[in-house]
Amino acid sequence: MERSESPHLFSGSTLDSYTSGVWHASALLADRVKAVRQPYSGAAVGELQEQVDAVDLDRPLGDTGAALHEVARLYLDNAVWFHEPTYVAHLNCPVAIPALSAEVLISAVNSSVDTWDQSTAGTLIERRLIDWTAGRIGFGPGADGIFTSGGTQSNLQALLLAREETLEGLPRSASLAKLRIFATTESHFSVSKSAGILGMAADAVVGVATDGTGRMDTTALAAAIEDVRRDGGIPMAVVATAGTTDLGRIDPVAEIAAMCESRGIWFHVDAAYGCGLLVSTRRRHLLDGIERADSVTVDFHKSYFQPVSSSAIVVRRGETMRRIAVHADYLNPRAAAVPNQVDKSLQTTRRFDALKLWMTLRTMGAEQIGDMFDAVVDRAHDAYLLIGDDQDFEALAAPTLSTVLFRYRPAGMGVAECDELMPKLRQRLFYGGRAIVAGTTVGGHYWLKFTLLNPNTTTGNLRDVLDLISEIGREMTGERDEATAVMA
Repeated sequence: MERSESPHLFSGSTLDSYTSGVWHASALLADRVKAVRQPYSGAAVGELQEQVDAVDLDRPLGDTGAALHEVARLYLDNAVWFHEPTYVAHLNCPVAIPALSAEVLISAVNSSVDTWDQSTAGTLIERRLIDWTAGRIGFGPGADGIFTSGGTQSNLQALLLAREETLEGLPRSASLAKLRIFATTESHFSVSKSAGILGMAADAVVGVATDGTGRMDTTALAAAIEDVRRDGGIPMAVVATAGTTDLGRIDPVAEIAAMCESRGIWFHVDAAYGCGLLVSTRRRHLLDGIERADSVTVDFHKSYFQPVSSSAIVVRRGETMRRIAVHADYLNPRAAAVPNQVDKSLQTTRRFDALKLWMTLRTMGAEQIGDMFDAVVDRAHDAYLLIGDDQDFEALAAPTLSTVLFRYRPAGMGVAECDELMPKLRQRLFYGGRAIVAGTTVGGHYWLKFTLLNPNTTTGNLRDVLDLISEIGREMTGERDEATAVMA
């Protein structure tokens, strides 16, 4: 006896249900966004945990509309809204509407771009975007790459390729423990994580000193490479960062490229943050030399205003990608006459995330994306000037990209007192919900951080955040003074 079709599965017979569900979700989201006035509700962890735990997942509501309203109460009412102009914390961006249109197609069709017979034109669109990105980097026609889940995966794959290139012709088991990666302490933590995943020694990542501004010191790099070789180690890769997470610094890419070329060392540029410069009409020169890298990480879901996830690893010599190819007769046979992207990817099943960037480029164009990234860099310079003009604040250094480290430290407040106050102030600011900033430690001292990736954030918005921080700072120092007086 044949069973009837499920009313909850997307198909030609359930299109009315699908369009109703998508419309309902969009309308509900629009209603919530219309009412949003600040980046967070201020709800505490315990409060949200209680609400989520109260849901009995074994008793379905039986209706998509009811489930959506429950999700709206649990999730949307307490989401962190990156489009709000006073969200200035992490490398999260408001997203381009054309990319959101693409998400509708991606999720419903559900293509997997690991093999041609699951994606067809989707594979070709992704490959075209890799070629376009390679061209923006300055790579020649022999370049290649693949979309990934994010910068961490892209960095891992780059270092995997570097490992395989370096070990070619060497006794593998004896050489693996000798491999070394060179990076500064400002490099992304995924460099060290990748070394561990790749089976390298605990001290495989060699810390290279910076020049005092947060950029890699090339003299120190040369000395570190020579020290490793003198001790019997094998230089595997140098990782330069184009946009460090805290300071937004760009390592001297061209100088490092020359050093790696002369010594035969793989050169990787982590441009997860700074890749927006590739489409900038005013600041592209900050990435001069990137075309000489062996591999580059780009995160479109940062400075190209794409929804998560949308990242890529791009290599100058496409043949290096084949080092990780594994073939299965049922999936991607070695003799296949069609392009199978799984040959180059660490993932098997993989979303067609490339369509989001395609839609954005075809709607807005690269120059408009670059102008938006330039706008957030401009705003960071405005923030630095605002902080410098306010006697209650101090900034660590002028920005390169769109991050600014600063802290509330009015006259008479000592360094130790400031270090103790800042993380508590940041937490109180977060749970107030009106603004969100990040925090980090540099040189043993705690700093607040503006990370700007919203072109709609104005100088006035930043002034409001600083005023709010001042207000909270005064309250907290007043509370402490009162507590001290009572104890006395």
